[in-house]
Amino acid sequence: MTPQTIFYIIIGILIINFTVDKVLDYLNAKHFNDPIPEELNDVYDTVEYQKSQLYKDENYRFGIITSSLSLIATLAFFFFDGFALVDNWSRSFSENNIVVALIFFGVIMLASDIISIPFSYYHTFVIEEKYGFNKTTTRTFILDKIKSWLMIIVIGGLLLSLIVWFYETTGDVFWLYAWGIIAIFSFFMNLFYARLIVPLFNKQTPLEEGSLRSKIESYANKVGFKLNKVFVIDGSKRSTKANAYFSGFGKEKRITLYDTLIKDLEEDEIVAVLAHEVGHYKKMHIVFNLIATIATTGFTLWLLSLFIGNSLLSEALHVSQPSFHIGLIAFGVLYSPISEITGLVMNFISRKFEYQADDYARYTFDGPPLISALKKLSKNSLSNLTPHPSYVVAYYSHPTLLQRFKNLNKN
Repeated sequence: MTPQTIFYIIIGILIINFTVDKVLDYLNAKHFNDPIPEELNDVYDTVEYQKSQLYKDENYRFGIITSSLSLIATLAFFFFDGFALVDNWSRSFSENNIVVALIFFGVIMLASDIISIPFSYYHTFVIEEKYGFNKTTTRTFILDKIKSWLMIIVIGGLLLSLIVWFYETTGDVFWLYAWGIIAIFSFFMNLFYARLIVPLFNKQTPLEEGSLRSKIESYANKVGFKLNKVFVIDGSKRSTKANAYFSGFGKEKRITLYDTLIKDLEEDEIVAVLAHEVGHYKKMHIVFNLIATIATTGFTLWLLSLFIGNSLLSEALHVSQPSFHIGLIAFGVLYSPISEITGLVMNFISRKFEYQADDYARYTFDGPPLISALKKLSKNSLSNLTPHPSYVVAYYSHPTLLQRFKNLNKN
């Protein structure tokens, strides 16, 4: 196989991925105006449903514009030897391959993010603002960007440096060392994410004493779930949309409730949502997801090790000097079809897990409060109640509201 053949395979994959995404988006958009299922008639009134239709349509059209421009920019970068230009520029600063890789990826990621800022700003301050969701200030928007960049530089830079170092010092088995480092990092982040990362962006406070905390503690005692940490996060500083999540293991496990969730739901509904999150823990879903992520990472790194040393990958991007970072770019695109398949599998498993967590909440607490909570959350986020089935299969990590409603009402 020639470098030119690999180049056009890469271009073909990029175009096919884009086309499939747009076809699925189109099929989903065709269902925007479908009648609301009878079981969900109480979610929206006429005015709210019209508002949700407009919101979905505006996001759909905005997505077409942004993804099309992204594809054009990406293809232009490939056809006009953008990677070779950045590689040559990076090498002008150092002959050390680790430094070159850091500069190379730093330039590409920073440039990509800067280009995306106007679109992100428009989505936040125009679309989300128009439909009453946005609570982000310009200052918060800017600080979030700066903090994200700093995290990428520190954490991403350290991981990349270690992986390149392992590649240069251990040869063909570098993937084992890289896998080990990434596995340790993944475990560490799952354990301490809420303690170390979340505070950089949000304020977390223990749930105050009162009726809600008493109901939560009563439920936790009932199901034998030792829970000393229930936190409220100030999600309202960015959006009116609500959420809740479980994180950590052992002494670090905690439930985090968005302040918007507490504002929007009744206490029994909040406990039902919490029972769903406890279900994920009791059913070992968090452990499974961590193991699956680590296993997938290991497979990807092993596959990478088989191809990364091949000079054809660098030559395909018109870079004369083979290197780990150029090979990684080419491999990343070539691997994307496999990544899409694993993504479909993980989404399928995730949807099954959501059913199991719903069932756990229904049997250990109650079904109706969870149903009413899900309906309120869907209403308050102007969710799509009639997505196309293929779109659900491709992109949804959760079952649709209708599917969850039917599951919670089955005998």
